[in-house]
Amino acid sequence: MVNRGKVTMSDVARLAGVSPMTVSNVINDRVRVSDQARERVLAAIRESGYQVNAAARNLRSGRSGVIGLAVPQVGNAYFGLLATHVIEAAQQHGYHVAIEQTGALATGEAAAIAQSRRLQFDGLILSAVEIESLVPPVPEQGYPIVLLGEQDRAGRFDHVTVANEAGTAAATEHLIDQGCERIAVVTGGDLDRLTMFTRRYNGYRTALEGRGIDPDPRLRFIVDALSWEGARSTGRRIAEADLGIDGLVVFSDTVAMGVMRGLRDRGVSVPDDMRVIGFDDIPESAVFIPSLSTVNPDHRWKAAKAVELVVARIADPAAPPREFTAPFTIVERESTA
Repeated sequence: MVNRGKVTMSDVARLAGVSPMTVSNVINDRVRVSDQARERVLAAIRESGYQVNAAARNLRSGRSGVIGLAVPQVGNAYFGLLATHVIEAAQQHGYHVAIEQTGALATGEAAAIAQSRRLQFDGLILSAVEIESLVPPVPEQGYPIVLLGEQDRAGRFDHVTVANEAGTAAATEHLIDQGCERIAVVTGGDLDRLTMFTRRYNGYRTALEGRGIDPDPRLRFIVDALSWEGARSTGRRIAEADLGIDGLVVFSDTVAMGVMRGLRDRGVSVPDDMRVIGFDDIPESAVFIPSLSTVNPDHRWKAAKAVELVVARIADPAAPPREFTAPFTIVERESTA
């Protein structure tokens, strides 16, 4: 047992079964450490409560000890959860996190990159929506950037994404397995380019076709607006369509909860009349009435991987970019019972 009040690097090394130099290398990203050894060291740091002396490290390295996190909407529950996990993961590496909001606009994303450079953040984790439309484009080298989301088709940056297609396909199959025969989908309006909406809609279609069901274009509903009231009005519209819908796949939990309220406004009971499943597994989904079945894209894993990548990029700016997809699970709750 480690005395948490006096934890040293040697304590962490003994707990992880490695040398103190290996612990130092993981903390400071000086040399390549095997993934297995790195995981043992990070687990030992978490278990022991060891605190990295960030001030001393930054003085030696000439770094600020701060990484940026830029998200489309700070007030969105999904991005709030993401930020929480990024902050926790960054602390394990001895970094602080500064959060910025982009508004899901190319100008906002460009401003976040410029601001991170200007304030001398050591790197930036960017939840990108419009980065590929930036003119001029973001240079591939010169500043550590890790992308989250669907952008970067050219593979220019370190990239952590979600299993959007596979996750939505699994959600659709869950409804089929629950006996649903007329499954509708709620998407965003832009399916002409590669976005989260496109990938999740493709996953829905793939699942139907894989089960021998022809997708009915009448069963695709575009959310009226990315707001509570927009989602609620979409739910009313689905109820009023009278298309015999008994299952509904929604691209996010926040929208799904608004849609369920709109269904309720028109006398449609979930799950008795229509089963509903979302995507994201935000904390509110578990306490909503009825509680919402959803796709859990493993937020903690995604945040930890993004921080790991940006820290590695800070240490070695010339390394080849890497891409990872977060694992997912289906969380079954009352809305599909």
